Amino acid sequence: ALTVRFITRRFIGDYDPTLEMIYRHVAVIDGEMVHFEILDTAGQEDSLQIEEKIKWGDGFAVVYSVTDRCSFDEVMRLCFLINHLHASPKRSGGDQPPVVIVANKKDLQFDRMVSTEDGQNLSKALKLPFYEIS
Repeated sequence: ALTVRFITRRFIGDYDPTLEMIYRHVAVIDGEMVHFEILDTAGQEDSLQIEEKIKWGDGFAVVYSVTDRCSFDEVMRLCFLINHLHASPKRSGGDQPPVVIVANKKDLQFDRMVSTEDGQNLSKALKLPFYEIS
């Protein structure tokens, strides 16, 4: 839903989070035409599938739900994997890809299981930008 919102500027109510999709999009950013290929994972991958998808990516939005503590607990592991796989001497360039931590569903205050402070503390510990959105 987050990816579709980015591409279409519309929110979709019906969304199947178990479907993996690749979206292609062109946007002008800072006056420059940027071509995106966005892999929206199904979130149900095994370790080898996750590693292959991380190797495929050039930048990452690690998204968790503030209403799901388990999704928050996965953030550190995914960020570690991203750093580990992109620090490999086999990768060209050697630069770490951009990574941002995104807390989603902040509007669901009554169902919240992860505080804003928890997200901020994790982002500070990992030295990554943090955004809380709806």
